[in-house]
Amino acid sequence: MPESIGTAEVSFIQVSPSDERAAILLADLEREYDERYHDLLDEAAEEEINRYPADRFLPPDGAFVLLLLDGEIAAGGAFMRFDDDTAEFKRIWTHPGHRRKGLSRRVLMELEAEAARRGYSRVFLTTGPRQPEAQALYATSGYTVLDIIEVEPGFLVHPFEKALEPAA
Repeated sequence: MPESIGTAEVSFIQVSPSDERAAILLADLEREYDERYHDLLDEAAEEEINRYPADRFLPPDGAFVLLLLDGEIAAGGAFMRFDDDTAEFKRIWTHPGHRRKGLSRRVLMELEAEAARRGYSRVFLTTGPRQPEAQALYATSGYTVLDIIEVEPGFLVHPFEKALEPAA
């Protein structure tokens, strides 16, 4: 059932990561990663965006979710299997023109609900050191901060986890 923000209708759809609608999210996420991390990483953001095969984000083990505002892509995210009980959230993004409206929190809640429906009991995710807004989102959404991980020299990621309530 669609919700609304002001006069805008909010709805969710699930697509394949190779769907042209997902490409909008992935291209802007790549741009954002390149802007934030170009001086910290040896690889372009495109490498991170394409690190996992698209089928990892497809049912039954994964999902790629887009949030639409009046039918236009405004935010989204995905998950894939981390282990038997854990979904790993990836690619959580909000269009720059739609930030500060609570859309990322809605995406996070939708991903959690979908992961629970798929039988996962835990979520794991990481975010980079130059994404304080993402760190704040997870910290205020019931996620536990885990020990920082150095994924390559000088690049530390901030991991989080959360237990999921079983699906109704």
